[in-house]
Amino acid sequence: MKIVIAGAGEVGTHLAKMLSKEKQDIILLDTKVEKLQWIDANYNLMTVVGDPSSFSALKRAEAGKADLFIAVTPTDDKNITACMLASKLGAQKTVARIDNYEYMLPENRAFFKDMGVDELIYPEMLAAEEILNALKITWARKWFSLCNGKLILVSTKIRENSSIANSKLWDLTKEHNFYHVSAIKRKDDIIIPRGSDEILINDIVYFTTTPEHLNDIRDITGKRDITVDSIIILGGSRIAIQLARILPDSISMKIIEQDYEKSLKLAERLPDAYIVHGDARETDLLIEEGIKNIDAFIALSDNSETNILSCLTAKKLGVKTKTIAEVENLQFISTAESLDIGSIINKKIIAASKIYQLLIDTDISDARCLATTDAEVVEVIAKEDAKITKGKIKELDIPKGLTLGGLVRDGVGQIINGDTQIKANDRVLIVCVNDILHKVEKLFG
Repeated sequence: MKIVIAGAGEVGTHLAKMLSKEKQDIILLDTKVEKLQWIDANYNLMTVVGDPSSFSALKRAEAGKADLFIAVTPTDDKNITACMLASKLGAQKTVARIDNYEYMLPENRAFFKDMGVDELIYPEMLAAEEILNALKITWARKWFSLCNGKLILVSTKIRENSSIANSKLWDLTKEHNFYHVSAIKRKDDIIIPRGSDEILINDIVYFTTTPEHLNDIRDITGKRDITVDSIIILGGSRIAIQLARILPDSISMKIIEQDYEKSLKLAERLPDAYIVHGDARETDLLIEEGIKNIDAFIALSDNSETNILSCLTAKKLGVKTKTIAEVENLQFISTAESLDIGSIINKKIIAASKIYQLLIDTDISDARCLATTDAEVVEVIAKEDAKITKGKIKELDIPKGLTLGGLVRDGVGQIINGDTQIKANDRVLIVCVNDILHKVEKLFG
């Protein structure tokens, strides 16, 4: 597949790194030579210096021959213009990163489609949706509803009180048939486990299960459910604004914003939210705003270190249920997890993952990164006569680095084990390391 990425900023570079492992035909276009020189030196892809809104630069980047053209510069107008021009030149599909919620409205998306912009990606909106998910099931680090809600992928940290701590997977499968351990994050490593692997204390474990057994996962991991009724947000960012728009009426929200002018604008834009002008890093202010009686603290400033430290302070002061930190520096994610920050949000990973699903065969309907760029979650439909349908799972040569967590057949979700045989048209949930994602397509036809 030929892919042209316009914009070598955080999202574009992150996406290019992911794709370079898949050996796609990638061209990265940007106006800044120094960014492209660094990419040239470290990754297997082509670069072109030029303005993405210029016909000549797009032609040099062969945008007209692209199967997928992705515009992820920092500017909405430039991304939209670049997609329109690329489409006119012959690009098969275009994707634009935008920062304007109004563009996402159905009537406006139809307008952009007519203009040659096939898909719009709004990272702040995607991040807000991820936070809302984290508030629904507070004991989980992350949870994804997949295969039209018939399967759940949920991750949580294993503590001493978990009944499955220090157990080998092949022993657990004798006791439990309602889940599949699809991945284990141990410090900086993602493990796609086999039966001989062991679940250790402080592992972050990803379970595939069906919705009716979600509470069973909670119980074996020693967690408990707490309903979130109130939250405090550090920073009146665009993510905070989008979260306010989708937050249920049952949850009360305070936003603490340090900049006075910005706090006034927030009060105008969010009349139902309680806006506080102040520095949420100050212990006295958090105590004054009732941190001990708040269910969740969400740090969304533009500084990863501030967000991590603020969450630690909130936990120390007694926030009741959950902390969530936006951590945009990838190198800080493992640190944040080791410090017990409840959930980590990263716009780059979320946006790149959303775009990434467009790169895979059209039968794969979802692709989500786990906590880092080391693994992918995908859904794929098994085709007639695909290799995966030729026998029971235990009889097939399944590549190392991927696991089949569950499937949906005739509208019913079920967990996959060694005796399962995949049939044509089954929708299968797979977790794999991203450098073998191409093998998934070969297995499933």
